[in-house]
Amino acid sequence: MKTIVAALLFAAMIGSAYAVDPGDWETKPPDPTQTSKECPDGEAWDDKTKKCVELDAHLFNDADRYRAARELAYAGRYVAAGLALDAMTDQTDTVVLTYRGFIARKSGDWAAAEAFYGLALAANPDNLFARSYLGMGLVDQGDPGAARVQLAEIRARGGRETWPERALLMSIRSGGGAFY
Repeated sequence: MKTIVAALLFAAMIGSAYAVDPGDWETKPPDPTQTSKECPDGEAWDDKTKKCVELDAHLFNDADRYRAARELAYAGRYVAAGLALDAMTDQTDTVVLTYRGFIARKSGDWAAAEAFYGLALAANPDNLFARSYLGMGLVDQGDPGAARVQLAEIRARGGRETWPERALLMSIRSGGGAFY
């Protein structure tokens, strides 16, 4: 019985790690859209209706919510980004955990950010965004050596010439503070 429970938990963890396909992640910061420029917190732009709609509406799926969360987080709208994450169906998805870490880090809560990145990487060690954002936080915390470890991991996991590699490299070279 314990083996079956463990297997089910493992399957659930693996399934949740890929609910929003990391292969679909952007390779650069998202461009601002009406979601980040016009919509109030808790809403995103719907192209079909041409208006802002609540993120928990049936019009959006988790990939849409993820894109909204990422766009809002990059725009510095952390409360709105958190609400977009709240609307996602799987709160253990590595995308959700990564962006919760991003929001915590950008809001000044390094301990929470580090914990969220750790959870995301435990579920999916190939999560290049979590590694990049963790590395940027490490630079900001005065530990560029640990950030270089994350850079090496990104490269070793197929992340050469990707946005996560470039962003972390810029952060390391600048001494932090100016990047995502």
